[in-house]
Amino acid sequence: MKALTYAAFGGSDRFTLTDVDDPHVGPDTIVVRVEAAGLNPVDYKIREGYLQGLIDTHLPATPGWDVAGVVEKVGLDTPEFAVGDRVFAYARADVVRGGSVAEKMAVPVRTAAHIPDGVDATTAAAVPLAGLTALQAVDRSGLGDGDVVLVHGAAGGVGSFGVQLAKLRGARVIGTASERNHDYLRSLGAEPVTYGDGLAERVRELAPEGVDVVLDFAGGASLDSTPTVLRDGGSVISIADGRAATEFGGQSMWVRPDAAQLAELGRLVAAGDLRVEVAATYPLDDAVAAYRSLEQGHTRGKIVVTA
Repeated sequence: MKALTYAAFGGSDRFTLTDVDDPHVGPDTIVVRVEAAGLNPVDYKIREGYLQGLIDTHLPATPGWDVAGVVEKVGLDTPEFAVGDRVFAYARADVVRGGSVAEKMAVPVRTAAHIPDGVDATTAAAVPLAGLTALQAVDRSGLGDGDVVLVHGAAGGVGSFGVQLAKLRGARVIGTASERNHDYLRSLGAEPVTYGDGLAERVRELAPEGVDVVLDFAGGASLDSTPTVLRDGGSVISIADGRAATEFGGQSMWVRPDAAQLAELGRLVAAGDLRVEVAATYPLDDAVAAYRSLEQGHTRGKIVVTA
């Protein structure tokens, strides 16, 4: 089968599209014929070697944890699935090796859910990592009806889901983004503010008493404004800045695979309650170009590689 691989850590020039062996089906895995693979920044951070010591990578490796496709083989103990089922998954295993930017992928059943009727593979592949990250952050924050929530990186892949999930919980959402994405945030139900110098003052103009929750999906200097904008007793969750825990009494988090939560996200998408923003699609033959676009860092929504 064809797969995008890299045999050494480094830039996108390390990628090659090559023929590799088909994946084996284990006792609690399914082999999925990939129809679409969602790309995430963590993919290229692993390829560049930044996460060595945190995640083991067996080279040559194929990137990608987000997958949508059709079950081609089932393991000995996979009663949840049958050949021909349409599935999607945040298929993160313990090591990086056989990823989703390929024609087939071995997927642990604990990470997979059925794609609801009416949801296409491209949309489904854009959901898992980003959607689960946002959902788990919202859950951990404890936000509820009437809370005021500040979402950093609100127009990105994770932030777009975070805004909508917070709104579904009854929260009022203020979202940071560049001005070109303000109309997009308004369409998701958020009140946009421009990040950068003066952010705290702009947030306080919208929420004079401060915010109840800060969800940081951007990193960098995003949390600098936290002492000024967060109410006493408020919560802070970050996927990119350890200061959430060490300085602000909140939590730093790393998304976990969760099949039940993924199924919940799928139901929300199918019902029209959760909008999925796909910035661009690329065929597998152009997967290197897809990653180069992602690495520019200005994508609104998700980039998906299709079969």
